[in-house]
Amino acid sequence: MILPIQHAVRHRVTETLTALYALDAASLPALTIEVPPKRALGDLALPFAFELARRLRKAPRAIAQEVAGALGPIDGVARVEAAPNGYLNVFLDRTAFLRARLQPGGLPSTADPLPSPIPHTKTIVEHTAINPNKAAHIGHLRNAALGDTLVRLLRFCGVPVEVQNYIDDTGVQVADVVVGFRELERRSLEEVQALAAGSRFDYYCWDLYAKVTEWYAADPARAAVRAATLHAIEHGEGEAAAMGRVIADHIVRCHLKTMARLNVDYDLLTWEGDILRLHFWATAFEILKANGSVFLQDEGPLKGCWVMRIDDAVAEGGESAEAADDEEAAKEKVIVRSNGTVTYVGKDIANQFWKFGLLGRDFHYRVFTTRRDGTPLYASTSDEHALEAGHGPVPAFGAAGAVYNVIDSRQSYLQRLLKQALFTMGHRTQAERSTHFSYEMVALSHATARELGYEAEADAGKPFVEVSGRKGLGVKADDLLDRLIAHAAGEVARRNPEMSEADVRTTAERIAVAALRYFMVKFSRAKIIAFDIGEALSFEGESGPYLQYAAVRANNIFQKLKERDGLDEAAIVASLAGTPATALTDGPEGDDLWGLVLEAGRLDEMVEQAVRALEPSLLAKYAFGLAQAFNAAYHRYPILNEPDPHVRRWRAAVAAFFRHQLTAALDVMGCEVPVRM
Repeated sequence: MILPIQHAVRHRVTETLTALYALDAASLPALTIEVPPKRALGDLALPFAFELARRLRKAPRAIAQEVAGALGPIDGVARVEAAPNGYLNVFLDRTAFLRARLQPGGLPSTADPLPSPIPHTKTIVEHTAINPNKAAHIGHLRNAALGDTLVRLLRFCGVPVEVQNYIDDTGVQVADVVVGFRELERRSLEEVQALAAGSRFDYYCWDLYAKVTEWYAADPARAAVRAATLHAIEHGEGEAAAMGRVIADHIVRCHLKTMARLNVDYDLLTWEGDILRLHFWATAFEILKANGSVFLQDEGPLKGCWVMRIDDAVAEGGESAEAADDEEAAKEKVIVRSNGTVTYVGKDIANQFWKFGLLGRDFHYRVFTTRRDGTPLYASTSDEHALEAGHGPVPAFGAAGAVYNVIDSRQSYLQRLLKQALFTMGHRTQAERSTHFSYEMVALSHATARELGYEAEADAGKPFVEVSGRKGLGVKADDLLDRLIAHAAGEVARRNPEMSEADVRTTAERIAVAALRYFMVKFSRAKIIAFDIGEALSFEGESGPYLQYAAVRANNIFQKLKERDGLDEAAIVASLAGTPATALTDGPEGDDLWGLVLEAGRLDEMVEQAVRALEPSLLAKYAFGLAQAFNAAYHRYPILNEPDPHVRRWRAAVAAFFRHQLTAALDVMGCEVPVRM
């Protein structure tokens, strides 16, 4: 990795500047590290001399020369030169760099942890949060892919992360499905339980939800049925509430199975019903009232409501159509309606306070299911006796130092309100570390919409086809994944006719997951994307399968070296100490191979950049460029057909480092490398 060497260079330059020019910490220049445009100019370049030139009244070149002469040796650096234009150019020790990163343990150790702009405090990432009333759809996949990739990015940087999935089991969407079963289908609780125990209950509810939407539209008076059902669910009253619990429980289990197919996992499911039953909101409400953050409006259209005054910075963002409410004034947000009903904003404020450990209350916990690694997946509960006697200690959930809420951009207004609530309570640090990780919608390309049977005439003039789960016109996540697997299986079987059906299936599943996940993260979060099956599955373009194919190609080289020469990677690495390294150090080939090594070594730098910018697409673009660079080197500098054993071993060492780094990059994006493709 490159960050340890960058840190060592910065540290030594800082010491040298302090000694040469008596600079204190406040007057030191920013030690930005750039990549020179040409290999002849070195591997790293520092432009600090330009900032110091006026202060020291010296030419940048003279400053760079003085620093270069006084630096002394730096571990991993071959030499340092002052460029004529004033840059300090750093040339790394190529063979030492590669060998150190191929040894067991991977990296040279440092006495102290590397400084990082990323806080290494406990961090909560909440993502997915699908309403538990029907099957997951393609829009949910972008949320889950981005959220899980953010988790993996943070963990790669050493940040302790707790992954939460918020379950809105008392919301209107669950109420609508209850209405569908009770009013449209006249089913009893027992009948719904039997139906839920069967297969594809989430698909059944998908269709029922669309029918209920039409049923409401046919008679506005039916909204009263919805309101009464929602009230019963919120208060845990009668058969409607019991039916809602059955629906939510089984749908969540369906969602977990869907997400597991995509390598998405969670630590905790937080249920909205528990926030109500455990009086989280009541506690938060008292805190807000005592602080003056909310007040009872005694006049105007909001008379009788508890409201929060909206800061101008929050109000500037406006409010989505879904979030708007006719009774609300422009500068005040209703937290509790005049009839005593708490709005979703109030529940979210209470939950955000709990995440930061500011509520003074906690959930009880239960084991919801077992994860793929055999550890329990916990869920919140209001039952203090939910865990069996003798169960081990439950992890300490909540009380984080930073929180990321992965929610689409339509919820930006609400997320700003959460920050404002924290800020007005005096929790400035928590407000600053409360991050809305937003993203735009997912649509379909016209070609994919036609293949899936969702072409809409209304979208004929648009570059994409919009989908709507509420209307039943959408792409279910499992259907899309099954379609991708079928396409991939056909291609894998064609390329590998000797492969068993089971191996074809396993390979196709890994390709499909990479195709889907990479597509979801390769675009900027602020961009509306139109998912296209052909583009996602392409073995040649900017796609997950293209990256996988490059890794498989590198793995195949080592399989053939083992079969032909009896050499595995460990043997090759062990032999490098006594092998002339001209293939890596001399001429155009040395520069090309070293360029690939150096680019592969930037993985940690690119992960850190992706976290700092909150933009996973930076990692996706980097990985694609790395795969392209390897494929070019693969054709230009063959390994298996190289007659010189010394050259062959160094080329193989470069390929080994590349495959480690690309495999790691794919893992951060939730993608696995197949054995063959």
